[in-house]
Amino acid sequence: MAEQQWPTQGPASYFPSIEKRYGESIEHWLDLLRGLGDAAHMEKVAYLKNEHGLGHGHANALVAWLKQHPEG
Repeated sequence: MAEQQWPTQGPASYFPSIEKRYGESIEHWLDLLRGLGDAAHMEKVAYLKNEHGLGHGHANALVAWLKQHPEG
């Protein structure tokens, strides 16, 4: 399976390091965030940090990406 090619700028530039560090696909993290519904941005960031151990920058990048690409 070919590795996903993400943009090299903006929130998605963090995605390769997120997958490597935490051992889960970006889709896994985005699915978790989608499950939080209309929670506020920082609530979603806090969830990823507190419940899954992500660093602030990684959590924020995932939440920002989903906000920019709500359709998937």
